[in-house]
Amino acid sequence: MATLTVWKFETPEGAQQAEDALLGLQKQELIQVQDAAIVSWEEGKKKPKTRQSNNTTGIGALGGAFWGLLFGIIFFIPIIGVAIGAAAGALAGSLTDVGIDDDFIDTVRSKVTPGTSALFVLTSGAVMDRVHEALQAQGIHGELIQTNLSADEEAKLRATFDDAV
Repeated sequence: MATLTVWKFETPEGAQQAEDALLGLQKQELIQVQDAAIVSWEEGKKKPKTRQSNNTTGIGALGGAFWGLLFGIIFFIPIIGVAIGAAAGALAGSLTDVGIDDDFIDTVRSKVTPGTSALFVLTSGAVMDRVHEALQAQGIHGELIQTNLSADEEAKLRATFDDAV
């Protein structure tokens, strides 16, 4: 079973530091990072910068279509080439089936603001207490915004985006 987790950080660099730390913990087999994407919003900018992790595009990755759609919905900016239209609208509607609903979108939108960053990460096999301790020891402090995905929701999410691309 995979977990889709969103962590908010109080600096534009915090999400990148957390991703780097998680990839290090993956080498220690404390967590399996299947996919990740970062939102970094510099103070004074109108919109955030977004990017999918280059280090996690292996087995289990959701892909650019998912992240592009999600960030486009949350921040009104399409990234990574999702064509906005009827197909994107249908995909957006299917996100509700996997726990990505209006409450989730509103919460992320209200918390990820200029001067902050967020790490969106799909993981499995985490030894959460050790992961949390390791991040704290490295001085990485983030606020958990959302975590979800039952096995059924993960299967629906993968099916939705397998069909989309």
